[in-house]
Amino acid sequence: MPPRRSRIVPSAARGELAASLQTLRTALEVPSAFPPDVQAAAERAARDVPADPATSGLADLRDIAFLTIDPAGSTDLDQALHLERTASGAILHYAIADVPAFVEPGGALDAETRRRGQTLYAPDARVPLHPTVISEHAASLLPGADRRAFVWRFTLDAGARPTETTLTRAIVRSRQQWAYEDAQRAIDDGTAPETLLAMPWFGARRADREAERGGASLSLPETRIVAEGDGYRLERSYGVPLEDWNAHVSLLTGMAAADLMLRGRIGILRTMPPAAPEAVADFRARTVALGMPWRRGVDYGDYLRGLDRSPVARAIREYAGGLFRGAGYVTFDGSVPDDVTQAAIGAPYAHTTAPLRRLVDRWVLVICDALANGREVPAWARDSLSDLPKLMARSSALASRLDAGALDRIEAALLHGNEGRLYEAVVLTQRGDGARVQVQQPPVEANVAGLDQTPGSRVRLRLVAASIAEGTVEFAPTVEP
Repeated sequence: MPPRRSRIVPSAARGELAASLQTLRTALEVPSAFPPDVQAAAERAARDVPADPATSGLADLRDIAFLTIDPAGSTDLDQALHLERTASGAILHYAIADVPAFVEPGGALDAETRRRGQTLYAPDARVPLHPTVISEHAASLLPGADRRAFVWRFTLDAGARPTETTLTRAIVRSRQQWAYEDAQRAIDDGTAPETLLAMPWFGARRADREAERGGASLSLPETRIVAEGDGYRLERSYGVPLEDWNAHVSLLTGMAAADLMLRGRIGILRTMPPAAPEAVADFRARTVALGMPWRRGVDYGDYLRGLDRSPVARAIREYAGGLFRGAGYVTFDGSVPDDVTQAAIGAPYAHTTAPLRRLVDRWVLVICDALANGREVPAWARDSLSDLPKLMARSSALASRLDAGALDRIEAALLHGNEGRLYEAVVLTQRGDGARVQVQQPPVEANVAGLDQTPGSRVRLRLVAASIAEGTVEFAPTVEP
């Protein structure tokens, strides 16, 4: 489905929007420039850490034709893949940027990344976890450059089940950087390289495995803030199929990392508890009320995968989101926790494929590398493992507040100056004395007091106010004649 685009933020509102976004970052105490000692440490590492087999002592895997698939314009490339079909299934190589090589344990850069936790994204600025000399250059898996990487190798059977898994620290060289949309077009017209042409098979088989596990993909449309000229617009889209297929590569790797750490009895998992029985019963009742009942005997994930993209189905997905809650991190060293499953995935799972952008992945990579190759887990990783859940929770909370606050301000800027205008919208969920709605154009979500229509209903609303400074919009239901 092509993305739904909004108009550009009007030029008269851009100065006020810039000021509001800056006020938001200041209020949230979002990090800014890296301290001089941190920047100096990053520059030293970028200069001194070897990226060739002769001086690094690492395996030479530069003959594998890796490629990367990311949003257009990305420069912090964490992953590169190569997928080759075989008579019995496939061989998947998945290279993950060797960020640990550039971060001295206990040094200034290590301390700063623990303070930041993850890369933060705002419409007018990206706040990286690592200085760009590392995240966009020396460690990024850019095409045509020799790079250090942790390379997972999966032998897959005809159902894309891993039958053999290895992990090797190596030197790799990506051949090409693909944007999702360009790669999807090449797959569709048959001009893509072998790896991309094998992705539909891989994605379909891994979706089958997800169904077997009882996992569920929510597949809500994503609202993206897109810079255009000196302004911004909103783009709402389900993306292209390749995004789901590529996500299954990351999921497979995360499950392999979790399995390795559980067998080694040390590590950190991303967990999520199953939904409470009363929440499941409430969701089932809502699907019946909305005319798309979740029938007994049908797996939850199968039900979600079978939904179409109608307004009623979108409303059901919004309610389903209430069952995907409580995700967190759990660490262990010696004894394995009782509950190690990520309920939405339907298996134990670990974050390990985005070390340039997420702190915890650095620990998972070095722990898995040690366990997979019969070495001791580095002392720095073992000793600091228990610190990670709090560090990641803090940075995730900040990222959520920044995302929500920035989106609110962009939405207000798009609507600013149109007070009194009527807008078409779809009711998503009931909220207190009103409802949560999705405006069609621009693709804005808002709470509307006094709106009592059934979720999935189409309604007309009048814009009452749009404050860029506060990031708030107010709609009122219209009275039909």
